Parts: sequence; structure tokens; C-alpha cells
Amino acid sequence: MAPEPILLTPGPLTTQLRTRQAMLRDWGSRDPGFIALTAELRQRLLDVAKGQGSHAAVPLQGSGTFIVEAAIATLIAPGDKLLVLCNGAYGERMVTIARRMGRQVEALSWPEDRVVEPARVAEALRGDPAVTHVALVHCETTTGILNPLPEIAAAVAGAGRHLLLDAMSSFGALPVDLATQPVAAVLASSNKCLEGVPGIGFALVREEMLAARKGNSPSVSLDLEAQWRGFESNGQWRFTPPVQVVAALVEALRLLEAEGGPEARRARYANNLRVLLAGMRRMGFDLYLDEAVQAPIIATFRSPEGFGFRRFYDALAERGFLIYPGKLTQAESFRIGCIGALGQGDFERLLAAVEEVRASA
Repeated sequence: MAPEPILLTPGPLTTQLRTRQAMLRDWGSRDPGFIALTAELRQRLLDVAKGQGSHAAVPLQGSGTFIVEAAIATLIAPGDKLLVLCNGAYGERMVTIARRMGRQVEALSWPEDRVVEPARVAEALRGDPAVTHVALVHCETTTGILNPLPEIAAAVAGAGRHLLLDAMSSFGALPVDLATQPVAAVLASSNKCLEGVPGIGFALVREEMLAARKGNSPSVSLDLEAQWRGFESNGQWRFTPPVQVVAALVEALRLLEAEGGPEARRARYANNLRVLLAGMRRMGFDLYLDEAVQAPIIATFRSPEGFGFRRFYDALAERGFLIYPGKLTQAESFRIGCIGALGQGDFERLLAAVEEVRASA
């Protein structure tokens, strides 16, 4: 059997053996043991972001996009207006979702290599009193850019609006502190910095906001308020849960705690990025972003003159490394993720493989 590839992507990603082994057991979805597992999942998700006592954890079957769509459907009422702060594809996707849901929405945009500017956000909110909610992507995996969450959250709260945070590729590694940051809802998924497997999105939402949104969602299955009330009444999922994925995510959260929490995980990812950047620069690959705004999640590299991504990808895949194509609208590029159950040695081996591929070109 061929060795398992190393996934250098923004998710799915390389997971620990214990996380995968947690999926070997079958669970009854109404069984007390699984209900207890769901309760542990919800508690641990709140603990990661210090949301106990203020927010409710509402997991939902599906990918990260499912939870974003569920949050917009549930939390944005027909009379509300959403302002989406866009500097990449995932902010633009939120605009698309809101429009499809029939919600009032506008985009405030920046180039893909520029962070969202808090002063401009504050100015836009002063100029449009109809805006009730603001949505931000914390780390845009289009490029790997890290938007300044504390300053943006303060600007939104200062204007008396509610912030919805897409923390899909930051939750579990980059700071999201609901005890100090005025964020109404955090949206993320199982298969990124938490190092679980795909299949669960989740929202951490202020309880009073959820309670006020009964019947607001036009969707039955994506109604977060109804899902929350179900959990609160009997601890059960409303529809068939991905039981093995829940078990894997609980194990991944236990492993996160054992590693030292988000701060320790962030330090490991930051070292992965440091090793990656040094080696790629040595071989003539330029980072797309200014390093000051680069998150230790995924790095975008400009494609050199005459570079053939498909051949490069296939050659690395033959050597056991799976990278990601670029997603820029303005430049040819490719991406290499720094997250997952990987460390410095994995990136040193990757760089040796890149060097070998380049030498054989």
C-alpha cells in the first residue's frame, strides 16, 4: 500500500491517527453516550473561543459553506441589511449566499493583497444607517491574508452593529476571544485548524440573538435557531448527525487541549510557515502577500515565468505532497498550506521534493 499523502491544503488536511481512529466506532444518534459526546463537542467549541456564558455552540451537518448559509438565513431578517467586507473569494461567496436568500446585502471591497481597513468600515457604517450586520472573513484563504479582527470588531461595535465572523481557517489557531471581542457570531468548520475531518460546520452565536430569530430562516434544515432549541431541549440533533465525524472532532479538540490550546497550535503553524518561506525564497519563489499581513495558515506564491502548475503538482503528488492551485483573479499563483498535523520535518521534506522537481524541469 502506498504511503498516505501529506495534505498541504486549507482543508481537508492531514489528521492525527487518534482522530481517524475515533471514527472506527458506530454510534446510535439517540443513544445517551452520543448525546454526551455532542454535549462535550459543544462545550469544547465554546472553550476554544472563551464563549461560555455568552454564546451558544450550534453544530450543523455539512461543510463550512453550509454553516455560513445557515447563519445568514437565520440571523439576517428580511428587514435587516448585511454589509460584507470583501478582500477575497470567501467574502464574495457570502454576498452571493445573502442575495440567493433574498436578504439585503452590499459589499465593501479591497484588493486581494490588502487587508480590510477599520477606518473605512467605520466610515461606511456612518454613511449607511440601514446596515444592521457586518460580515468579515478573518483569514482569507484566497491568499492567506489576515484581516485585523480586534480593530474591525471595535469599529462595528462602536457603530452599534452586529459582527458575523467567518473564522473558517483561523478558529483553533488564531486568536478569537469572545470574552473580549464584540463578535455576535463565529462560523467555522471541523476540518481546518481544529484538525478534524470534513463534515461539520458550527456557529457560536450570542444566545439572545439566536432566541430572537425563531422562524426567521427560510430553510428547514439550515435553521440554526431550531437546531439550538433542539440541543437545549434534549441534547439531540434534529436530523441524522454524522456520528463518526462528531467523534473525530471531539478527539481532535481533546488533542488541541493536550497540545497547549490555540496558542501552541499557532506557534507550530507559524514555524511551518517560517521554514516554508525560507526554503521557497531560496528556490526563487516569491510570496504574493507582504509578510506583515500573511497568516500562518496558507501561503500563496507567484508562479515564475514559464511555470507549469499541473506538471509541478503532479510531480509533487508522485512524491507524496498535495498542494493547492491558486485562486487569485489578478495573478498566476499556487498555494501551500501550513496547517494540519504537520511539523517542521514535514516541510523540510517538502522543500527537498520541490528542489528535486525544479532540478528535473
